[in-house]
Amino acid sequence: MTKTNITIDQFALLALKSQIISDPFHFLDESWSPATSICHWVGVTCGTGHQRVKSLNLSNMALTGRIPREFGNLSFLVSLDLESNNFQGNLPQEMARLHRLKFLRLSFNSFSGEVPSSFGFLDQVQVLSLRNNSFTGSLPSSFFNISKLEMLNLAFNSLEGHIPVSLANASRLQTLELSYNSL
Repeated sequence: MTKTNITIDQFALLALKSQIISDPFHFLDESWSPATSICHWVGVTCGTGHQRVKSLNLSNMALTGRIPREFGNLSFLVSLDLESNNFQGNLPQEMARLHRLKFLRLSFNSFSGEVPSSFGFLDQVQVLSLRNNSFTGSLPSSFFNISKLEMLNLAFNSLEGHIPVSLANASRLQTLELSYNSL
């Protein structure tokens, strides 16, 4: 069973690698090989007991690409940091299956489309940072139902509309940054 589960994680990460169209410093080219355990890949941290991917940090690597739907299969992921790259396109709805996720940092990329309202079902999220992208549409009211949310940063996007009344439900929210939108 462990082999199958780590294979699922490996498949999800290799799907991400296949969507990377530019890796100028060869971080993934040289490290992310099926011949090596994924727990030794650059940016990957596995849990000690279950040997599943619990953290992925590819920040500041000048990567260009998209996040694949298979990413939603990283079921033990607690922390995802892709900040300061050039990831593009819409965020896949399948990311809403990452129920253990506590830290989601996707700022300073080129993501577009609407912020998935399904992210509001990620009830363990404490930090959600999506600043400096090209998100459009309205601010999902479901975000403010995340009981553990402490920081939400959506500044420097193209969001519009009203700030939802459900903001009052975010009792642990300490930092809310919505500047440079059209709210």
